[in-house]
Amino acid sequence: MQINITTHDKVPIYLQVVNQIKYLVAAGRLAAGEELPPIRVLAEKLVVNPNTIARAYRELELAGIVEKRRTAGTFVSDQGSPLARRERIKILSERIDQLLAEALQMDVSLDDVIKLVNQRNTVLSTSRSKESTDV
Repeated sequence: MQINITTHDKVPIYLQVVNQIKYLVAAGRLAAGEELPPIRVLAEKLVVNPNTIARAYRELELAGIVEKRRTAGTFVSDQGSPLARRERIKILSERIDQLLAEALQMDVSLDDVIKLVNQRNTVLSTSRSKESTDV
């Protein structure tokens, strides 16, 4: 599990951890039932106070994204995150907003952006289907 924090960001460290774990779950890079690193281990890796990680894990537990199992650790919720789909949509919406803002700055019409998205989707779909047949 790759988490990066920055002390230069105005976002509190525990919230950076929460947001990145939410993203990993939403993106499917952390699967249901997968164990998160123990609090002390992650705190040492990120060079932060263990209480910071404990707070992040509590926030994630309250959101239903992870669950604590007595003496076994903290795991991604088996029920799947109730936020997973919402979080994916939120992430994509933010990226779309950035794309549209850039297109506007470069004087590229919405129709041209949509055409480009469709072209790129065709390219990606073709390369993915080719990869699956090569296996």
